[in-house]
Amino acid sequence: MDLFVGLWIFALGAIIGSFLNVVIHRFPREESIVFPPSRCPRCGARIRPWDNVPIVSWLILLGRCRDCRSPIAVRYPLVELANGLFWLAAWLHLGLTLSALLVALAVSMTIALIFIDAEIQILPDVIDLPGIAVGLGIGWLGAGLARPHLVLSSSLLDSILGAAFGAGLLLAVALAYRLIRGIEGMGLGDVKMIAMIGAVCGWAAVLPVIFLASVVGAVIGIAIALRKDEGLRFALPFGVFLGLAFLGVLFFGRVIQEWYFGFLTVALVR
Repeated sequence: MDLFVGLWIFALGAIIGSFLNVVIHRFPREESIVFPPSRCPRCGARIRPWDNVPIVSWLILLGRCRDCRSPIAVRYPLVELANGLFWLAAWLHLGLTLSALLVALAVSMTIALIFIDAEIQILPDVIDLPGIAVGLGIGWLGAGLARPHLVLSSSLLDSILGAAFGAGLLLAVALAYRLIRGIEGMGLGDVKMIAMIGAVCGWAAVLPVIFLASVVGAVIGIAIALRKDEGLRFALPFGVFLGLAFLGVLFFGRVIQEWYFGFLTVALVR
């Protein structure tokens, strides 16, 4: 029975992932996410229902459009697979509960934000503002109290403090950067996204998420700069790294914390 439910949860997550692909592709192009139905971006041919099965259809078609044989980006099955696995993980940790649904929605919103920010350096209000509401719902349900293996807010107050602390911190950084350098170094989209993350994970997770995002962003930024030979004079979509750090802390933060303190205890004893 659990296996059957798990398969259904994964399939539902993959279907939602397919919808995320529509949002990721159409929002930067200012197209409706509802009409017209799914079609090939190259030839415009309408995608048949049997060619629109998440993950499976891409594999059967060998990653190409049935009509024009143009390649279909590997991003499509990867987003579907990732969202399906994250939805499955939420169910495994939280069961068939409202908390699990809210966590799964927060993850799906984050995946969409990551890819949209990577393409156009914009974090849409239509995603991150409802994400804050989802985070407040997680806190109101006290999800962090019931499932200690996930880094989730434990109360509504924890969610409110997390949103306020995260937004206030990045807003202060953005304002300081503008005053010192005279240019905009961080957009308000990043401020709203960290508010969403703080609402979901609670105030104590804000600094680890920002630290991890900054480290990963710095490493990738330096690598890109070395390849381009133009220094650091380019903009990095910080929302991408915030999203990746959020997913890492959400699902693996407790494991990393337990490993770190266990290692520290052993080192001190020796």
